[in-house]
Amino acid sequence: MSAMTVDRWLALSTGVGGVLYVWSKVQDYIPASLRLYLTTSTTKIASYFSPYLEITISEQGIERFQRSEFFITVEAYLSEACARRARKLKAELGKDSKNLQVSVDDYEEVTDEFSGTTLWWYASKKQSSARSLINLYPGQDESRFYRVVFHRRDRDLIVNSYLPFVLGEGRAVAIKNRQRRLFTNNASSSWNSYQPKSVWSHVPFEHPATFDTLAMEPEQKKAIVDDLKAFKESKEYYGKVGKAWKRGYLLYGPPGTGKSTMIAAMANYLDYDVYDLELTAVKNNTELRKLFIETTGKSIIVIEDIDCSIDLTGKRLKGKKASADKESDDEKSKLPGELEKDEATKVTLSGLLNFIDGLWSSCGGERIIIFTTNHKEKLDPALIRRGRMDKHIEMSYCRFGGFEVLAKNYLDVVVEHEMFSEIRQLLEETDMSPADVAENLMPMSEKKRDPGECFRGLIEALKKAKEDAAAAKAKGEEAEAEIGKEKDTKEDAAAAKAKGEEAEAEIGKEKDTEKEKTSD
Repeated sequence: MSAMTVDRWLALSTGVGGVLYVWSKVQDYIPASLRLYLTTSTTKIASYFSPYLEITISEQGIERFQRSEFFITVEAYLSEACARRARKLKAELGKDSKNLQVSVDDYEEVTDEFSGTTLWWYASKKQSSARSLINLYPGQDESRFYRVVFHRRDRDLIVNSYLPFVLGEGRAVAIKNRQRRLFTNNASSSWNSYQPKSVWSHVPFEHPATFDTLAMEPEQKKAIVDDLKAFKESKEYYGKVGKAWKRGYLLYGPPGTGKSTMIAAMANYLDYDVYDLELTAVKNNTELRKLFIETTGKSIIVIEDIDCSIDLTGKRLKGKKASADKESDDEKSKLPGELEKDEATKVTLSGLLNFIDGLWSSCGGERIIIFTTNHKEKLDPALIRRGRMDKHIEMSYCRFGGFEVLAKNYLDVVVEHEMFSEIRQLLEETDMSPADVAENLMPMSEKKRDPGECFRGLIEALKKAKEDAAAAKAKGEEAEAEIGKEKDTKEDAAAAKAKGEEAEAEIGKEKDTEKEKTSD
């Protein structure tokens, strides 16, 4: 570059600086209203001749003190798709997020491409026009926004295709980065009408269970994983057949067979939140419905030990008929107000069925409802029929396939061991829960992490369980035999009594005949 060219650039920059200085001084003598009018007019004239359009996405949502969902999804999308092209970034740990979020910093520009079209995103912030006297949140007098700029010929493409694409991609990124949560329902007395989400409280969900570590036969495990995968990918199919996008699972089996672990493995596989619904804390059907409405998509709603939570079993329905007279007497003894109060504090079977499969169950989508029970036979058939509980999964005792998983988890044994054949035979002959098997494989200290010693302990436990089961069976057979003997004795006594009565009747007849002969 020659000295003349440098002189020209210096002169130009000096001239521009001078103009800007003069304009800053002139502004001091221009009234604010006229200054605003000139700025607005200039902007209108420039926009009239400019071939570019812009759309602004504000941080402030429709509801007070809540961030716009679209703003959050745009922020997530730009952090994933465009942040690498930005020169100014910011890093923060967002609320309910498990990962560090790196996003575009304020007053930064990034470009994006969609279907051959180039767009420009600008991250900015502005002073809020309305200030609150009480600052509930730091910096609430400033609001951030994103502005996307594009050519006017691409208006339809941007509005109809690009922005919905950004919304979908941003939601996927936000779900991937979020900290999954475990919810529990609060007592109705603590609900706050100003904060609808207060019906649930939550903690981070950090259960480590996966299907790889779940003690279950491989074939059964694969069938469950395939079913979950098919459900997650079937949104369009559910809409096509006219069904709400939800699925019900009934987990049943003896205690210690891994029902809760199965739920955690499902949540980790699907990347869903978990809502643990405690029915005893729900006052009535209306509150149950409200709890369901406040759940989000991509979630698992769990009611554990459904047969023990509240009295909703078929046995209860039969018992109602048997004790109808007693209940009617109790109801007569109550005042009308007391009776209405008692009835209003119950969740009914009808209310629970509507919760699972009624009109309100279609509010939202991508939900799984899970019931667990130790006694499937106690549940009302209407509660667990297909369509409500679509898949029934029996969580049974530990067999050799489940044992191999536990041996790998607890002792890092991945090859055949010399004691496996004996353990296989004992597991086929003895009913032992996966929890009990795991307890025998879990060493209490690092010094006792000898697989052989743990396997020997398990073999002894299985043999003892087998002996106890045989003794219990023998004792049961003895009891049945005693009952049979008592029954036979009673039957013999009844037969002897009947025979004696017959003999007495015969003797009576003979006496009557003799009397008749004597009288003749």
